[in-house]
Amino acid sequence: MPGMLFEAGLETMPLAARMRPRTLDEVVGQDHLLAKGRPLRKAIETDRLGSIVLYGPPGSGKTTIADVIAGMTKSRFVRLNAVYSGIADIRRVTAEAKDELAMRGARTVVFIDEIHRFNKSQQDALLPAVEDGSITLIGATTENPFFDIIAPLVSRSRIFMLKPIGPEGLLTLLVRATEDAERGLGGMGLSFSRQALEYISVHAGGDARIALNVLEMASLSAEKGEVDLELVSDILGHTLLKYDMQGDIHYDVISAFIKSMRGSDPDAALHYLARMLESGEDPRFIARRILIHASEDVGMADPTALTVAAAAAYAVEHVGMPEARITLAQAAIHIATAPKSNAVVLAIDSAVQDLKEKPLGQVPAYLSSGGYKGAEVLGKAQGYKYPHDWPGGWVEQQYLPDEFKGAKYYKQPETGGYEPVRIRVALRMLVPGGELVYRRQGATEPELPWTYARGGEGTAEAARRIAAKAGVIVKGAFRAVDSSDAFRAGRARDASITFEVECTLPQEGLPEGFMLVERQEAHAPSC
Repeated sequence: MPGMLFEAGLETMPLAARMRPRTLDEVVGQDHLLAKGRPLRKAIETDRLGSIVLYGPPGSGKTTIADVIAGMTKSRFVRLNAVYSGIADIRRVTAEAKDELAMRGARTVVFIDEIHRFNKSQQDALLPAVEDGSITLIGATTENPFFDIIAPLVSRSRIFMLKPIGPEGLLTLLVRATEDAERGLGGMGLSFSRQALEYISVHAGGDARIALNVLEMASLSAEKGEVDLELVSDILGHTLLKYDMQGDIHYDVISAFIKSMRGSDPDAALHYLARMLESGEDPRFIARRILIHASEDVGMADPTALTVAAAAAYAVEHVGMPEARITLAQAAIHIATAPKSNAVVLAIDSAVQDLKEKPLGQVPAYLSSGGYKGAEVLGKAQGYKYPHDWPGGWVEQQYLPDEFKGAKYYKQPETGGYEPVRIRVALRMLVPGGELVYRRQGATEPELPWTYARGGEGTAEAARRIAAKAGVIVKGAFRAVDSSDAFRAGRARDASITFEVECTLPQEGLPEGFMLVERQEAHAPSC
């Protein structure tokens, strides 16, 4: 093509390869590593680089930095690619490095691209040469080195994390490519719309290789000598979504999705949901995560969250995509906007931990199964109190094994939707000659003494607090004689329960506010 002034062989190389930066100053987007005075830059410039791992997304400049090092170091520079290199190549390179060091005093830098693709035995083969200093290792990986590189290599290397290149950095590369007549497109006689270059820089996903490939394709497709916005938008089609089903991005995005729901941000949750769906994530995987977090992060604060999540999972299986995206979105919004409580997960984890720390214990005999011949002889199911035989459907009874008596796992939060915001507990204290009532300060009439159950406190415990405040001596069991349960506006639960107990008066007299009256048929706390 007229006007192209490439060196011999350059015309066959992609634009991204031709425009690869040759100096540290030409590298863009990694100022946190390569700005003047930064440790990595100092080590490269003084040729005192130790073994390093360059970890970052595709197109962020890992191989570019290695190439710059190759041009600046006085050491031998050897390249391997983990895709097609094997253990024989590793042994050959390390043996040559030892020979060079012994005979000529020459150090060897070994650059291994995609080092995460080496298996454990191949990585193990590198370890002796890295450890004794025969080679300086530069590994490049798109995968988390703490997961995909053996710990001994990681511990002997410095990890440098590269960031996706921002739009400004990509725009710098694109403009450089359009102006460079030797390696770029400056000799093609084309005009490049600023809008087109900015569009590429925004929609290339932080990947310099993609940005330059799109620019090159646009330059080859340009009519009338102009690369404009319409042309590059047609080539890109839509934003290029980076999403590796097995890699860091997969786990980072699902983690952000979960934390956005937990953090009550429906917009962020929808962003990450859309990102996963548009990238081809399995919607069943997303539905499972929503199901889990309906219980883990909402729980009894809004029990309907689990129902909505289960319905979304059902829709995924029986309706399928793309329509199931709507039900997944509804479920994600529901969880994000629901009142939050982690009381459920804390409760089950606390119960599991208790099992590990205490002897298992026996199920109380009266709770055991008695539905077979001979159970009575064994003492099974004898003495069980059927709660529905008592007023309010409750009777005091030990359900835990003796070894776990008094254990408290489920703690109701102070606030929350369906979880009781307040449980009002009243107590009839029946004493010889009458019962006790209490006149609150400023009240004209006495009433049954009452209190609110505290967070994590059982209703019977709250009743005992009332008895303790009155100073009475409890002679019998606390019996529930009345209860009510209603939902107020805002889905908050308003529950109340009245207990009754036989007791005797304190010898030192009643505390202020308490008084003895004749027994009544029933008292109810005023609301």
